Amino acid sequence: MSQAISPEEIERDLTFARAAAAAAGERAMSLRAMERWEGKTLADVGDQACDGYLQGLILGRYPEDGILSEETADSPERLAKERAWIVDPLDGTREYSQLRADWAVHVALTVGGECALAAVALPAQGKVIWGVTVEGQERHGVDGGGKLSYGDSDAPEKPRVAVSRSHTPPWMETFIDAIGGEATPAGSVGNKVCMLLSEEADVYVHKIGLKEWDTCAPETVARALGWHVCKLRGDEHRYNLADPHNHELVVCRPAFKDRVLEVLATCGALEDER
Repeated sequence: MSQAISPEEIERDLTFARAAAAAAGERAMSLRAMERWEGKTLADVGDQACDGYLQGLILGRYPEDGILSEETADSPERLAKERAWIVDPLDGTREYSQLRADWAVHVALTVGGECALAAVALPAQGKVIWGVTVEGQERHGVDGGGKLSYGDSDAPEKPRVAVSRSHTPPWMETFIDAIGGEATPAGSVGNKVCMLLSEEADVYVHKIGLKEWDTCAPETVARALGWHVCKLRGDEHRYNLADPHNHELVVCRPAFKDRVLEVLATCGALEDER
């Protein structure tokens, strides 16, 4: 990728993304610790508080950039922007409200419709995984400690497939059996992708319902660590589009990509509407 963004801008924007994701996550943790709300009310309070916080940070620091967020009404003005921030203030609201640790905060910057840099905060796990995918400026890391797993790492004989805790479609079982894997249930798209990057899973496939704020930051950090990211038929995502529905996500080691896509084409995933 060869976006028009200088090394100085990358350093500035990456520092901002990491700090913003971490601070929003700390805010969500503080709200949860107050024990004033529970269930859906807690999820709504956390979502709105983190969204307002991130919106304020981005608008204050980058007033000329576009913003796309799950919790704020969309504006067509962002479509004319070369730079757009795509954020999910609280990815995995169900898990957040259930006092679990598998939820995330996504902060990503796109330039010209392509991933440039991002941070995925895992507040209840005490870490932020971040990455840059701009050509010639690639880098990655984790704040808060923890080992990272790279796309060229050895795959286990029995791949662990990260799956949803709440809605696993029938074709998924066929897919897992066909690749000789085992299911590893968890919440949050960002958390599940970060499971691959933390040696806790090996493959992640999602078919329906995803939007740009679900996939952009996780895709960016995964690519920065050398993992393959695509849709179910192998095509790539584009970002900052008029319709933010991109639905599909596949993350796996590049060496395993052909096998994953081959099985997806035969296990019913492409026909099933779930």
